[in-house]
Formats: sequence, structure tokens, C-alpha cells
Amino acid sequence: MGIFGRKRRSGDDETGGVTSQNSQSSEHDGAAEEGVEPADQLSEMSDGPFDATVAEEDGIPRIDLGSVRVPVPDGSQVQVEMDPEEGGVRAVHVVTEVGQITVSAYAAPKSGGLWREVSTELGDQLRADGAKVNIGRGEWGMELSAIVGDVALRFVGVDGPRWMLRGVIAGPQSTAAQAPEVLRAIVRRTIVDRGASPMPVRTPLPITLPDAVAQHIAEQQG
Repeated sequence: MGIFGRKRRSGDDETGGVTSQNSQSSEHDGAAEEGVEPADQLSEMSDGPFDATVAEEDGIPRIDLGSVRVPVPDGSQVQVEMDPEEGGVRAVHVVTEVGQITVSAYAAPKSGGLWREVSTELGDQLRADGAKVNIGRGEWGMELSAIVGDVALRFVGVDGPRWMLRGVIAGPQSTAAQAPEVLRAIVRRTIVDRGASPMPVRTPLPITLPDAVAQHIAEQQG
């Protein structure tokens, strides 16, 4: 499903249709750590996701969330989930016709490998909650699919330069066959801006909303 073009860009477009709804490790990501640099691996790939330092210009509309710039396909909506206790943004979802997609970035070591650890833990947690879990391989490595009640889930992850990107789509089982391709298309065109500050491994990279989106949500809440 070619919902995006193949050229890349570092630009970011604010999108309409925005609505709102109401184990951190002590290890650090080691900016000076030696070892295999995932950025080299990503730069050799024909597709992303892309680090902000190497992303090129393209015509893809994205919503700029600070640490990630996420593409928004035609016909989809952006939904902002607020944290009522902390008062900040908990997550931003892209709602498509086949399911709700959430893309999140985390601090990771330069040596990579965080997604394998996280996906193993995620699979164990889902099984403990009674979900039916299947593990397979996709274009970036391990992928997980799970059935929770009437909801079908698919998880993908990518190890980048001092970051890990995780994408998940949740939708009805009737669209489960189309969901992985739509999820991969969005993850593939996402741009990650890790920043230079050291962070503990697995720390979620901060989400900031475009001014227009933040104002729109404030008006809804007000």
C-alpha cells in the first residue's frame, strides 16, 4: 500500500483533525560508548526511519512532536492523549481506517539491541495478560502480533543511533491483514530527533506539540 512517496525530508507539517483525550533503567545511553553504530546501518537502508541529522527533504506531511516527526496519511486524524495527573502529553496517535497507530521513541545505547530486549519483555507481558502472541520477522527484525479480546495488535521496533523507535497499531481483527503494512509505512517515514543530552536507557523521548495543536487542545479543554 503505497501511501507515501519515496523521497525523504526533514520538514514537518502541522495537520488538521486533531482531537484530545483524557521501568526506567539506571543505565545511561553512553554518548561516548564504542561499538557498532546503528546510524551506519540506517544510512545504508533505502528506507527509514531516519535520524534527524541525516534526513533529507521530501514532500511528506508530518506532525512535529519534538523528538519524533510522524507522517500523517491522507484521510487519517491525529489524536492527542493527555495525562491528567502530570498535565502533559501521554501519547499522540495517528488514527487510520485500519487502526490506531502510536509511534514512540526512547533513549538507547549506541551498541543497539534494545528492541530485542523490549520485544521479549512485551511478549511475556502480553501472554501474562492472556493475549495470544505470535512472533515473526519483518524488515527491521522482530515483530509481534497479538490478539486481546476483539482487538488485533502489531508491534514493530527499530534500533537507531542512541534511540529506539517503537510502533504499534491497534484495530479490529477484520482489518488485521492490512494493518502491518500501514504501520510499517508510517514507521518507515518517521524522523527521530534524539538530541545530545544523556538520558537513562529506555527513557521516553519528550513529546512537544506544535503551537497550533496545543492551542486547539487548550480551547477544547477550556
